[in-house]
This record gives sequence, structure tokens and C-alpha cells, in this order.
Amino acid sequence: MQRPNAPQVGSILGLQLIIGLSLAVITLPFGSPVAISVLVGAGTCWLANTGLAAWILRAYRAQAPERLVARFYLAELGKLVLVLALFAAAWTFYSELNIPAVLVAYVLVQVIPTLIVAQGDRMM
Repeated sequence: MQRPNAPQVGSILGLQLIIGLSLAVITLPFGSPVAISVLVGAGTCWLANTGLAAWILRAYRAQAPERLVARFYLAELGKLVLVLALFAAAWTFYSELNIPAVLVAYVLVQVIPTLIVAQGDRMM
């Protein structure tokens, strides 16, 4: 079954990966703890969104729309649990974690690609 939004989701995930890695490279002059913290924030965002997309975009039956709605809610709950677990693991296992760098990277990787893709769609 063709999923109409799958290409757009793929574009967003690809941009998230590129932006996350770019942010890590840009922050290298600030020291490896900051760059690693940026990777943690960006990687957490990318992994959680990839899992969410995989869960939502897998095949479903159009005859059962209530199941699709439930899938959205469960996927979002799973994403939140994964984000919290990854942040907790990073906090536990990496003593030099820079919390502001983690959070800023997470937000930037979450927001910027979506805005870029939305802007591109608006121009078409």
C-alpha cells in the first residue's frame, strides 16, 4: 500500500540526521563533552521520530480508522517513553553531559527540518 506522506516523512528524517550531525561538528570547538551532548540530543530526537514514523506508517486497514487513531496515540506515548529513557540513560552513563546542549540540539533537530519541508511544500 502506498503511504502518501512517507516521502515527506523520509525527507524530514533525513534532514534531522544531517542537521544533528552538522550541529555536532559545529560544536566541536566547544569541546567534546558539548559535541557529545549535542549528539545525544540530536540522536534522541532522530531515533524517537524514526520509531514514531515506522510505527505510524506501517500498513493498516482503512476499514478500521479507530485503530489508526489508537496507533497514533500509542506511537506518541512510545516516543515520549523512548525520549525519557534515552535522556535518563545519557544522564546516568555520561558524567559530562551538558543539559542545555542536549535540549537545544533536541529542539533544533525537531523543529528546523519540519519548517524546511513545510516551506518547500508551500512553494510548490
